Amino acid sequence: MRKVHIFEAKSGDVLAVDIYGPNGAVLLAKGVKLTDSYIRGLRENGIRHIYIHDVFTFDIEEKPMISPVVRQQAVKKVYETMTELIEEQKAVQRVSSLDLGQEYQKIFKEILDYLLSRENLLINLSDLVISKGYFFHHSVNVATIAGVIGLAKGYSSQQLLDLGVGALLFDIGMTQIPSALWAKKGPLSPEERRIVSHHTEFGFELLKKQSNVSPSSAYCALQHHERFDGSGYPHQAAGKYIHEFARIIAIADVFDALTSPRDHRKQHSPHEAAEYLCAAGNTLFDYELIKTFLKYVAIYPLGTNIVLNTGYRGVVSNIFPEYPLRPVVRILQNPNGEMLKSPFEIDLRKEVNVTIVEAF
Repeated sequence: MRKVHIFEAKSGDVLAVDIYGPNGAVLLAKGVKLTDSYIRGLRENGIRHIYIHDVFTFDIEEKPMISPVVRQQAVKKVYETMTELIEEQKAVQRVSSLDLGQEYQKIFKEILDYLLSRENLLINLSDLVISKGYFFHHSVNVATIAGVIGLAKGYSSQQLLDLGVGALLFDIGMTQIPSALWAKKGPLSPEERRIVSHHTEFGFELLKKQSNVSPSSAYCALQHHERFDGSGYPHQAAGKYIHEFARIIAIADVFDALTSPRDHRKQHSPHEAAEYLCAAGNTLFDYELIKTFLKYVAIYPLGTNIVLNTGYRGVVSNIFPEYPLRPVVRILQNPNGEMLKSPFEIDLRKEVNVTIVEAF
């Protein structure tokens, strides 16, 4: 598979990665041949890049971070919970009758089981979601990334479940914000940002009323926008006064937001997002947790387009957890931009003078 911009997609291209809708359902399954109407629909729904198979990259395929079935079930549950609370005028009273703790522990356990079944824990979220589904899929992505960090830190089973529930529900307070604001295309005004900032406290109040949601999980909702230097909100907590779970979720939240297509913001590549987090370590984020995170993120995911300092162009065909900056690149074009009749591969672990100068 290889990544292409949606405006470069052509009728007849074969989709290599599933595309999901807001409630977790697959809208277009991998293996589907794209048509002009499919491509037009993807553009209209905010998809900026897709992954396709072609004769040179058909054998490059990434096992998803979580299985399509687990993702669909998790997103469907988040979607149902959030939409029910959005539509319920007295959500604080309504949430008291729900058993979110038990339900979301079960969901997160399935995510954990799938993570543990993988050969490695590399974070490579290549799933594609239409823009209307971002809010719901984002919670599942954040929980998946948080789960990897929790496993890397050696958390106990109960700690992992508490972290996972907090990660899946960290944005539940957004249900109490006017939907016109969190679905707004374009930047928020200062007053709108002030209103939206209250979602952290709303979320904390909602989760506190759940008998099976631990205080640690509830603090994920309250503190995920706090920053390590005290510049965040709602209480300008700093350093270790921010719960460790919330510090983990802050990293996962920002990484997934930066690498996801948004109507009002540039979509960044994983290496750009990782560089931002690294630069902000110990200022906005806990640098010890950043270092743990960086050990498990796929800086150059499979299918990423690469330009080398030699001028050759290709796609990432293999990655190694112990050498995140030195993948194998399948060369498809010469320095003049001409397609090669016989592509070849370069293992950057063995070519110390060859470097990546651009990735997209």
